Amino acid sequence: MTAFQASLIPQPTLGVSIPTYFTPVTAGQQVLRLAESDADIAAAQRLRYRVFYDELGAHPSPEIAAHRHDVDAFDGICEHLIVEDMALPKGERVVGTYRFLRREHATIAGGFYTANEFDIGPLQRRSGAIMELGRSCVDISYRDRSTMQLLWRGIAEYVMAHRIEVMFGCGSLSGTDPNRHALALSYLYYNHLAPEDLRVKALPERYIEMRRVNPETIDARRALVALPPLLKGYLRAGAFIGDGAVIDKQFNTIDICVIVKTDLITGRYTRHYDLAQA
Repeated sequence: MTAFQASLIPQPTLGVSIPTYFTPVTAGQQVLRLAESDADIAAAQRLRYRVFYDELGAHPSPEIAAHRHDVDAFDGICEHLIVEDMALPKGERVVGTYRFLRREHATIAGGFYTANEFDIGPLQRRSGAIMELGRSCVDISYRDRSTMQLLWRGIAEYVMAHRIEVMFGCGSLSGTDPNRHALALSYLYYNHLAPEDLRVKALPERYIEMRRVNPETIDARRALVALPPLLKGYLRAGAFIGDGAVIDKQFNTIDICVIVKTDLITGRYTRHYDLAQA
């Protein structure tokens, strides 16, 4: 077994048992569930490679390019939410994915992925349960309302099952030129900056100023049009934005930190799906 193949397999949890609670959901020919095997995780990694590297222009290492899996050291410790199209051949069914890293997982992993770009101390100092969302992507043929709603339903159910109070992660704008996104970055800073007790900040050595346009000249409608759908979805859910952006050269993106108080998510989810009567 090569080092790369070994990295596809979940790493041992040092004898720590972390309970997981999630009930799979079937919607038509799609099934939403947590990954249960090495093969499930590998399928999610292949989807991530197609989206991040083939489609969006991320820069793979030679080893990752050779194997066509998006892999990092967190994959074996995180939990992976997947959407499968059961009409596709086995091994090719994963069409959407999210990666969940709770505080318990981060303790084993040695930290959160987001901490490579942002000072997340304000979140880590909270006494309640927190969770990092990451590596979200959907196959280009499945980027529709039904698939995205299924993923959001999965997030909401997981959040409620584990009593998560705050979730966070990196949201991305394509390319690495902040001036190209001056309007969007400025709009996010002036309209959605996190309150002090949640205000994550880009690491000093990676900090990119978001205030690039005079706030009095910002056209909110134009700014929202310039944002990717996922970021707009977070904002509709009441998300806050951290202070400062970060350039991620590997993934060819400008990253911002997105923070969501989950009572906003679960409240809307409960009303929409009438869980109070379930």
